[in-house]
Amino acid sequence: MNRVVLKPCKKDKFELVQDYSYECGFAKVDIPSGYKTNGANIPRLLWSIYPPNSPEYLSAVVIHDYLCDKAYQNDKNYEDFILADNIFFISLKELGVSNFKSALFYNSCRFYHFLKYKVFR
Repeated sequence: MNRVVLKPCKKDKFELVQDYSYECGFAKVDIPSGYKTNGANIPRLLWSIYPPNSPEYLSAVVIHDYLCDKAYQNDKNYEDFILADNIFFISLKELGVSNFKSALFYNSCRFYHFLKYKVFR
């Protein structure tokens, strides 16, 4: 899996420098250069353990952010968020992120999206 190339553009924001493509068995994601992300939305209290822009998982985070932005624009379709979370988990594993951390990030995202777009919609 290739890594994303980002540059800082604002406080806590990064911009994709070149187009990025990712393909897993059931989906292909093409992210245009210029896409902006803030990295992982990890509570500040946990940043010393899980930094939001760690190179270990940053590529997976950018893919997930992009897919979530698309899902949000697509009338907040819950199934699109499920797809984004599943691709996130697969890309984390491809990057070699530990089973524990991959499961923690994936389940945190699933829980958040379930609450926000299914329960409290």
